Amino acid sequence: MPLTIDFNLYLISDRRQAAGGDLIRAVHSALRGGVRAVQLREKDLTARELLPLARELRQLTREYGACLLINDRIDVALAVEADGVHLGGGSLPVAETRALLGPQRLIGVSTHHPAEIATAAESGADFVTFGPVYFTASKAAYGAPLGLAALRGACANAPLPVFALGGVTADRLPELLASGCRRAACIGAILAASSPETVARTFLKQLDIATTI
Repeated sequence: MPLTIDFNLYLISDRRQAAGGDLIRAVHSALRGGVRAVQLREKDLTARELLPLARELRQLTREYGACLLINDRIDVALAVEADGVHLGGGSLPVAETRALLGPQRLIGVSTHHPAEIATAAESGADFVTFGPVYFTASKAAYGAPLGLAALRGACANAPLPVFALGGVTADRLPELLASGCRRAACIGAILAASSPETVARTFLKQLDIATTI
């Protein structure tokens, strides 16, 4: 049975987009704004380079009672006692990852089609990201944006939580919510802001209202 997902905003790291080039400072600000889940996703770093960054984020997220997930690197996740990992198309399968992590750590999976959501659920994932919904430079290599109709289809009767990803901004949340999505994942909209804290609060206000309706 999937673990409970008690957050509706998922912040994904990209140190190149962080305001002032300071990822730790930007994430800290976002945590002050209420973010409760952070994915460390710096795919160009080696495990040795990623480890100290993961340790810093582990300390920060613990201070705020937030989850930390590591993109792909199960070894780094275990080394820093992260709350889980996020898997992409080239990662280990969910079942093998679960065997390594155990039953109490989260596993997120990147998906781009409703069938992939079903497969992730059947394999034992706890949640998925779905996208890119809108065009975004960070996801341009994955093809054209999927759009709101695809998001609506992905969220309809989804067997596990779905986070809309790709070009997600606070201004676009109303139409995401209208598509039946109640969770959002983002990078630059928060990290690149002059005040990640303020933007995170704006996101969460809209998402929290939606979940109570």
